[in-house]
Amino acid sequence: MNLKELAQKLGLSPTTVSRALNGYPEVNEATRERVMAAAKRHNYRPNTRAIRLATGRAMAVGHVIPIATRHEIVNPVFADFIAGAGEAYSRAGYDMVLSVVPDEDEERSYRELKSRGTVDGIIVHAPRLQDPRIPLLHDIGFPFVVHGRATGTTLPYSWLDVNNRRAFQRATEFLLDLGHTRIGLVNGLEFMDFAVRRRTGYLDALATRGILPDPALMASDEMTETSGFRAASRMLAMADAPTAFVVSSMISAMGVRRAIDDRGLKIGRDVSIIIHDDELSYMRNGDDVPIYTATRSSVRDAGRQAAEMLLDIIANPDSAPQQRLLEAELIIGQSTGPAPKR
Repeated sequence: MNLKELAQKLGLSPTTVSRALNGYPEVNEATRERVMAAAKRHNYRPNTRAIRLATGRAMAVGHVIPIATRHEIVNPVFADFIAGAGEAYSRAGYDMVLSVVPDEDEERSYRELKSRGTVDGIIVHAPRLQDPRIPLLHDIGFPFVVHGRATGTTLPYSWLDVNNRRAFQRATEFLLDLGHTRIGLVNGLEFMDFAVRRRTGYLDALATRGILPDPALMASDEMTETSGFRAASRMLAMADAPTAFVVSSMISAMGVRRAIDDRGLKIGRDVSIIIHDDELSYMRNGDDVPIYTATRSSVRDAGRQAAEMLLDIIANPDSAPQQRLLEAELIIGQSTGPAPKR
């Protein structure tokens, strides 16, 4: 079915149908929903080349990944985010442009994408404190959405984030309620905004119970199995070792679990673990019963929502910045139990 035939079935002009499908703000919401439903019902797929010519849009969204963080591409968290975003792009007739660039060329890459008209907008990944990419994208007039937030940035910008501070506060409180007072934090790199917020939640929970934080019980590193193993091994070798851990990813937690096993200890009985981000397509947290107690947030759904936000901003360039804060759900698994008696 072509555009003209779809318009005839709806009793609308081809121009109105085209504008509804492409998110033009002058089309009212009832008409847009009616057109979208009909397009889905009749399996209509717009001619992307024609849309590009008619609207001047590239019909593509960019994701720029610096080489220093190229491991993101094989990280299941990143993969799930991209999969969710891809679903939204596909429905809207958009392509995705993924660029892996040298760190020193990141700014130039954004400017070239803009000047060439290669993409209509950008998803910003892994925001840092006072992230310089936000003022840059503002300056060059590029629509963008940040996956996360950048503390210290004063410019208004659109973002989607999970409530990392609250997630780690709840996880730590849960362990405190089980009687644990020596709780290790195995965190991500703490120049990243999400990791700073997670440490803050952990510290807030300890402070509320009058427990002084022990720097020796806190580790910050890449979220890999090896770094999790090394951090947990060091802490478990202490005279006053932790009886529980809060861990920033399932991958790091695998290393923590290996360190526990190496000392002949049993997870959930001798040492408890709570992880974050356990709802991954290719790395499931058990079947019917979760292996790990976790603060769960769907990264795939976050990718879908961030992409939908960006597409809406592209279609409505004069709209105000959008912010969306998602809450993580505490899921009880087999990795937590009461603090063991000393």
